Amino acid sequence: MTSNTRTAFLDDNGRPMVQGGSRVKITDVASEAGVSVTTVSHVLSGHRPVSAATRARVEDVIQRLGYQADPSARGLRTQRTRTLGLVVPDITNPFNTSIAAGMQEIALAHEYLTVVCEAPMDGPRLPSVIRQLVARHIDGIVIGRYGATRLDLERVVASGSKLVRLGGRLEPALGDVVRAAETEGMHDLVSHLVGRGYRRIAFIGGTPGVEPGEERFAGYRKALESAGLPVPDELVVWTGFTREGGRAGAAAVLSAVERPDAVVCANDLIAIGALDTARAAGLRVPHDVAITGYDDIEAASLVSPALTTVLNPAREIGRSAAQLLVDRLDGDGTGAAREIVLAHRLVPRESA
Repeated sequence: MTSNTRTAFLDDNGRPMVQGGSRVKITDVASEAGVSVTTVSHVLSGHRPVSAATRARVEDVIQRLGYQADPSARGLRTQRTRTLGLVVPDITNPFNTSIAAGMQEIALAHEYLTVVCEAPMDGPRLPSVIRQLVARHIDGIVIGRYGATRLDLERVVASGSKLVRLGGRLEPALGDVVRAAETEGMHDLVSHLVGRGYRRIAFIGGTPGVEPGEERFAGYRKALESAGLPVPDELVVWTGFTREGGRAGAAAVLSAVERPDAVVCANDLIAIGALDTARAAGLRVPHDVAITGYDDIEAASLVSPALTTVLNPAREIGRSAAQLLVDRLDGDGTGAAREIVLAHRLVPRESA
């Protein structure tokens, strides 16, 4: 017979202890439930069958004693840290925050921790961040295309960590890919403007040569060409994916000898900056010039006028990336590289 009177306490760090001051261990659970440590382990992992009565007894003891598995101990046994990494260029960008939230939603459901790292595109931090994640044996890493070189990606794969890229072409040697239909989304947006009568349409992109700005520019160009409209070199400006970049980019295109009647921006932060510049110049949006964004972050609907934009499902991107990693890590880890392409949606509002 086992005693039902043992009580769990918490230490100064909030960790469960039994009477006597020691931390609750798996052996305490096994002793209290009258089973072997192996049986408790099977109940915790769910990887081996355990009778319903035994499972119920073990789970009751776990709850009563407040036992929590020690991830570091489990990591030593399995050579796994149950940690996922996300590398983004700007953690203050709400789009990246939503990706992280989506990843965490899936990760926590499967008992993984998510670590978010910032590595700006215009600095040397990305290779260092990747080295640090690899050195800490992060099980799976999600990296955007923002400045990551092939060498960076190959370093992750060579380390044994699972890799998911947010965009780019599917290359089996570089792991799985999650992406949105960037070119198609911008094509739809520019076609919407053309359909509303706009003819001289400017483009403010992000960092030159870096996706997704290049893909969105391709959609802009394709839509203009399909409509028989020129792609005016003087109305194409590349800047940062930031509000400040949008201010500078808008100042450049709006000062053209023949001012554009619409400005499409590579993301919503750029568009919000463009609104700042238009307002400072005394221009009315959309009466004097239309301005559109991309991504549909929360702020897009809060600014005045509310931004016409394209929904880029950031949270679902994070969820999909994390699920791919979990499937690889908790499955057998094999199988062909997968590509998930998520749908976009035009969101018409007041700015165009």
